[in-house]
Amino acid sequence: MSEDRMDLDEQRVGQDEVHDTEMSTVNETVEPETRPKKRFEIKKWTAVAFWSWDIAVENCAICRNHIMEPCIQCQPTAMTDSETECVAAWGVCNHAFHLHCINKWLQTRNACPLDNQPWQFAKYGR
Repeated sequence: MSEDRMDLDEQRVGQDEVHDTEMSTVNETVEPETRPKKRFEIKKWTAVAFWSWDIAVENCAICRNHIMEPCIQCQPTAMTDSETECVAAWGVCNHAFHLHCINKWLQTRNACPLDNQPWQFAKYGR
């Protein structure tokens, strides 16, 4: 599978061989066979990671926004007010909602919007 190989590797190896022969004529004590040839050198490395909540439902069933994004109440101030965060709230039924959304829902009805069981907070926050 020659398409898997990089052309730069072949050019670099060829340049190293020419450089090694020039070095051996100048300094006879350096043996080109003893030095391993580097195929590439890492100059900079940047790690990228993704994360998500460990929940069964990824969207808030009340406002329909993703649970990692601000709720509709926090969206207008999300860009300007970076100190306050829109946090998620989990119930004992393992359903998650934005804290603002579930608090507003609980003012009218004390039940989970998805399974209609009595709502109890398991945890909330980041």
